This record gives sequence, C-alpha cells and structure tokens, in this order.
Amino acid sequence: MRARSALFDVYGDHLRSRGDQAPVATLIRLLEPIGIAEPAVRTAISRMAAQGWLEPTRVDDAPGYRASARAIERLSEAAARIYRSAPEPWDGRWRLVFLDAPRHRGERERLRQELTYLGFGVHAPGVWLCPFDRPEVDHVVARAGGRARHALAVELDPDPVGAWDLSALATAYAAWPSVAGRLMQVEPDGDAGGDRDEHAFAARFRLVHEWRKFLFADPGLPARLLPDDWPGVPAAELFTREAARLKPAADRFVGRCLAR
Repeated sequence: MRARSALFDVYGDHLRSRGDQAPVATLIRLLEPIGIAEPAVRTAISRMAAQGWLEPTRVDDAPGYRASARAIERLSEAAARIYRSAPEPWDGRWRLVFLDAPRHRGERERLRQELTYLGFGVHAPGVWLCPFDRPEVDHVVARAGGRARHALAVELDPDPVGAWDLSALATAYAAWPSVAGRLMQVEPDGDAGGDRDEHAFAARFRLVHEWRKFLFADPGLPARLLPDDWPGVPAAELFTREAARLKPAADRFVGRCLAR
C-alpha cells in the first residue's frame, strides 16, 4: 500500500466527519498500523500538497494539513460510490465524449485514469462514453490540456457495454469473499492481546482500501445492463456489512489518535 493512496483513505474514510484536517503527527500515527513509516508519510503529504490535494494549516496549534476543496469534492463522490446506498438512476441515454487528447504522453495517461475513475469507457478511438452525467469531465479534460465535445445517444453500435471487461470484473467480485476474509485476518479474536481497536482499524482500513480499487474498474452500470446473477451485488453487501461491523472500534482508535 502506497503512502499517498493510504492518505487519501485516511481523509476520505476518517477525517471527512472530523473537519477534513489533522496534525501531521496524527497522520503519521494513523498509518503506523498499516505498516507505512513516517518518512513515507511526510513525502506523500508534501507531494499531495504540491498537487493541490492538501493545504497546510494549524490544528490545535500544531502543524497539519486539511483537504482542499478539490479533494473534498473527489472524496465525497468516492464515498458515495464506495458505500452504495442505492443504484444511480439512468435515463436510458449514453453520454459520449469526443476527446482531443493532450500531446504529452504522461498527461494522456493521467487523463485516461481520471476518465476511467469517473466511469467512462472507450467506445472507439477518441470516443469515451458513460451512462451517467459527469459534469466534472470538462474540467478534468481541460486540466490535462485536452478538449472535449459531447453528444447523447440512445442506441449505439457496437454494444456500448463492451467498453468494459465485465467478465474480468465479475471474476474479481466473485473472488471478493476470500479476499475480504484474508484482509480481516489481522483482526484478533476476543481473547487476543494487543489493542483491539487498533487491529479493527487496520482490518477496516485494508478492507476499504482494497474495495476502493473497484472504483477504477466498475463504472456502476445500470442494473438492467447487467446479468441477473451479477456477483457485484453480494460482494457489495459483504463489504458494507463488514465495514459497518468494524467501524465503531476503528472510530475509537482514530479518536484516540486525534486526542493525543
């Protein structure tokens, strides 16, 4: 687990309800149970600040960082997708983006990742599509140095669902119960020694971190476009149930770290 990605998890999963900020010392303590050392945390903080995700501030008279407005928007959107309370309504229309990609190869790759994260798939060379409105796509494309034109469609050829590898995604969801069980093995049983709240925090952290990867693979297609026995449904139910079970103890650990 990389420090930068873990910091996004800390801010998105634990600090959104706590002012979106924390002292640097607290951030270091929170990542200790995950096995991320202090130098890596400090380096990741500096890079995230340079990229506009974090802003320096004082928290309880100690040096700290708060999430930027851009980060809060992204983290709130991610949380809505991670903790899926209801499927997103679909009007039956596809949103097409005709992309003039940026010239620099690095920017093109970052833009590809951003569009994939937003739920877009490649329909044809230079043409991306998504079943839902994503107003932020214009800003994402412009920030990368590209240009976008838009269109709506009801029927498309070839089948737009083919823009995503649903077979691989189904395999990953079917494997989720065994993956989740392995991630939560770090949680001690009732008779184990050590800090149970810290162990629960680490177990939940790894669980959420691994589940969050589905945001880069699953566009959240409408249910009517998916097989009736889609394994993403029981996988999401398992994640939601276990994340909720571990949350009280994880919250206690985070509260203790913030109170030090």
